[in-house]
Amino acid sequence: MSTIPAGVEENFGADDGKAQFVRVIVADTQAIFRAGLRKIFALEDDVRVVGQAETLGQTQSALAKFSADVLIFESALTPNAVEAIIELMRQYPQLKTVVVTPVADEQLTLELFRRGVHGVISREVEPEIMVDCLRRVVAGESWLDSQGVRWVMEAYRNQSSRPAGARSKVQLTPKESLIVSCVTQGMKNKEIALRVGTTEQVVKNYLRKVYDKLGVADRLELALYCLNHHVVDNTKVPPLPTLAPATHAAAAGASASGSSQPASAAPSAVDPATKVQ
Repeated sequence: MSTIPAGVEENFGADDGKAQFVRVIVADTQAIFRAGLRKIFALEDDVRVVGQAETLGQTQSALAKFSADVLIFESALTPNAVEAIIELMRQYPQLKTVVVTPVADEQLTLELFRRGVHGVISREVEPEIMVDCLRRVVAGESWLDSQGVRWVMEAYRNQSSRPAGARSKVQLTPKESLIVSCVTQGMKNKEIALRVGTTEQVVKNYLRKVYDKLGVADRLELALYCLNHHVVDNTKVPPLPTLAPATHAAAAGASASGSSQPASAAPSAVDPATKVQ
């Protein structure tokens, strides 16, 4: 399929400065679906498609270029749709996000809904249902079809019926426990990486796996959950590493020699920690 760059909808009509439009960006791999949505929304006086995209990169460009109220995002646009959507919502917290799924998918629906997506809708819905979904989301409501609502209610009932502390039986690996223990003590990724002897990116990767295991969304939820369930009570955090004796000796030798040449460059400082989403 040829790549169609993100573009702006030209047909805004007369605007005296008082009219309030719902501005939509449509991100979908199928040009026919994007064109169909444009025609559907064109029939609504207060809805305008301001941008379109068929790749994740184009979606990011469109969001950066055009001011929008709602993003309609196809789940098949990228292999890891959940992570991509979480990042987009982090970058644009005021944006309402509706995810279009090719088929009904219980696991994906529950995960998206738990992560804060405003609506999940099937590609096969009737045009009036799509418009209804859009309007409800803009009004601040969440939108799921009847099947999605049943999935969410069933998941809620199952979670509510678990005995207290049942989730605490989730087992973390020794490395996960060590990293989580550091988080509960308020450490940032940079310090955790130094204490554990790894990199910040590896710390982020471990935390994402732990989030999925424990069903939490961020560092705060993780810390509260672990403290409430005593998940890492017996895990000892290692101290910060000190300079090796050889390093001290080399530095002392350089100083004693009085050489004007600097000693071998020390490792560059680790960049400040980036918050894990």
